[in-house]
Amino acid sequence: MRVLIAPDKFAGTLTAVEAAEAIASGWRRHAPDDQLDLAPMSDGGPGFVDVIHAALGGEVLAATVEAPHGEQVPASVLFVEDVAYVESAQACGLHLITGGAEFGSTVGVGQLVMAAVESGASRVVVGLGGSGTNDGGAGMLAALGATSDGILDSGAIALDTIHEVDLAPAREALAGVELVAATDVDIPLTGMFGATKTFGPQKGIAEERIVEVDGWLESFAAAAGRRLSLEKGAGAAGGIGYALLLLGAVREPGIELVADAVRLAERAAKADLVITGEGAFDFSSRSGKVPYGVAEVAGTALRPCVALAGQVLVGSREMRALGVESAYSLVEVVGEERAFADPMGSLADLAERVARTWSH
Repeated sequence: MRVLIAPDKFAGTLTAVEAAEAIASGWRRHAPDDQLDLAPMSDGGPGFVDVIHAALGGEVLAATVEAPHGEQVPASVLFVEDVAYVESAQACGLHLITGGAEFGSTVGVGQLVMAAVESGASRVVVGLGGSGTNDGGAGMLAALGATSDGILDSGAIALDTIHEVDLAPAREALAGVELVAATDVDIPLTGMFGATKTFGPQKGIAEERIVEVDGWLESFAAAAGRRLSLEKGAGAAGGIGYALLLLGAVREPGIELVADAVRLAERAAKADLVITGEGAFDFSSRSGKVPYGVAEVAGTALRPCVALAGQVLVGSREMRALGVESAYSLVEVVGEERAFADPMGSLADLAERVARTWSH
């Protein structure tokens, strides 16, 4: 049997590469003769640069940038010829938040983009996802040269000091460079389905503060340009998507960009079964996440797709609406304690069990 293994990261425990290897090792225990094709995936969030590098090769340049609360952190720019790939989570990921999302800035993302431009990139692809910030990309704009009558680089809490934004210096710094926002979600910047309401709680923004913080982003959008704040993907990575759109970026779903890079459709057509996965498989997976994207590709190739996940939070009807035949939960099979203590071994054990059902 030919099996294509195309998981995302399992947030907080496994990278996409590690997840693919764990699934493969468990699968081989039951079906050692099956042909396994490993295609680690990303939606633009953490692991984006590693996955693109594994697929396309290229040269990785080391950089040091400012984390959300001012510390210096290592990051990287991947060059494939004159196209640069950067990962916003390296500069403002959830793992870097130490002083509250409302105070976190995206200055480091702007520094990464500038590093790419100064190294000769004619196209910069910014992977968006997994952010711990919620500043509408204001800090990134400041790092690229934008100015305002208020404070751009001190996080969401300072956004209501801004009434005018001058983007001309930033646009000048990026003259002749094509920007691509590779978004992990297609939400707008503000409102009921916006960045703060959708992802604020997981970034530590208290429920009773959601309306106020969303209002700060509304205020920023009124100063910088409200129309683009309503576009799909504007709310990605706490609003970095919006800031990139202000600078003329083209938005592309991160999963589609990665799928093209790894030739996912071509590889799915050669498989008998497609396996995907992520930490939490829920209905938000439909808004641009890896399992839905992989399942779509599998469906087009008329191949069944199953998902292995840390937790499965959808029923069978919703699962099939996402294009997934079956989904298997790590926590249900091995328990939460072991799933976190030994994620590689646990995922391998789950894969071995799934192979008993699906490998013929």
